[in-house]
Amino acid sequence: MFKNKKQKIIIIVGPTASGKSDLAVRLAKKIDGEIISADSRQVYKGLDIGTGKITKKEMKGVEHHLLDVADPKKQFTVSDFLRISNETIVKIDMRGKVPIVCGGTGFYIDALLGERQIPEVLPNPKLRKQLGNKNTEELFEMLKKLDPERAKNIDRQNPRRLIRAIEICKALGSVPKIKDDTKNEISNKFKIIKVGIEIPNEELKNRIKTRLNKRLKLGMVNEAKNLHAKGLSYKRMRSLGLEYKYLADFLEEKITKEQMVEILNAKIWQYAKRQKLWFKKDKSIKWLKPGTHTDFLNAALKYFRVEEK
Repeated sequence: MFKNKKQKIIIIVGPTASGKSDLAVRLAKKIDGEIISADSRQVYKGLDIGTGKITKKEMKGVEHHLLDVADPKKQFTVSDFLRISNETIVKIDMRGKVPIVCGGTGFYIDALLGERQIPEVLPNPKLRKQLGNKNTEELFEMLKKLDPERAKNIDRQNPRRLIRAIEICKALGSVPKIKDDTKNEISNKFKIIKVGIEIPNEELKNRIKTRLNKRLKLGMVNEAKNLHAKGLSYKRMRSLGLEYKYLADFLEEKITKEQMVEILNAKIWQYAKRQKLWFKKDKSIKWLKPGTHTDFLNAALKYFRVEEK
């Protein structure tokens, strides 16, 4: 149990393939926690293998939230994430359990903790039409000039997110950060404890490659075929970014399977580097290096100042 009286929210962050989900589950088992996913694509139903969504077996009986809550044909926004995650945190707290927020979408986590303001900017149809004629490389370069900070973490292969970010920048100049003395309700009520998983680059590259090969063997291509058969257009699939963008290209025979694998390994690694850069800016994160599973968990438990049951 926790030694301090004030309830805590534990935030577990790190790049893709770093082992966040595994640590979150093992920690939740020790401290009676429930997990809230902070992943911008795992919210969608049916995007399982391609996003590396945790399986029921891997959950080991721990309650998970913010998975499979949205139709992939429709857009799920950061505002949707905030609404559902805030409601979920309150319910977990009322049950006397510990909320554990786990994920690699830094923008979601910053917004949840009141460290980034979510502007209410209405869609600009004229601008969207203009931007729709540009490729992802051109969109990313535009965003980088308008808001370099947002560009550091965004999925640069996701045209929908790029266009929305540019739309906000055109309206406001950038997505404003909230000053340190401005806290939201979550930060005021709970003690926020952040931990990050730090993995050497070469090891992370190997993990990304191994995990991609495993996903392919598990049927990632068939998953994309089934999503399309159920009405998910290739255009929408591409807008979901990373794996699904190149799965769509492969299924439409624009690239070979070998090309898809090569491109994905490179793009996922680029995304992981951007995640690392985003989280390294946060000096409140305690970085842990994974050794053996037992040592890693014990280091986390020690940092969180908890006692094993």
